[in-house]
Amino acid sequence: MLTGKQKRFLRRKAHGLKPVFQIGKAGITDNLVNQTADALEARELIKINMLQNCMEDKHEASDSLAQGARADVVQVIGNTIVLYKESSENKTIDLPS
Repeated sequence: MLTGKQKRFLRRKAHGLKPVFQIGKAGITDNLVNQTADALEARELIKINMLQNCMEDKHEASDSLAQGARADVVQVIGNTIVLYKESSENKTIDLPS
């Protein structure tokens, strides 16, 4: 679980990132969850964009995606989800305590 200070730090780092994935009409699939977990292992912090034709609620989608990838939801703003998961091999982000 991330603290408020850590979430602020991660939001600041995520500001300049481009979305890695898009959630469309198909919604959250097993393939998307697996790819998200792999991307989080490589990058630790990613953005995901939800398209207009996605019928899922953005908060429910972010929670299910984070749960499937064992990550933390940093922020849901507009149609963008920011996820963080500490990498076991490629650790690059040092969170404040």
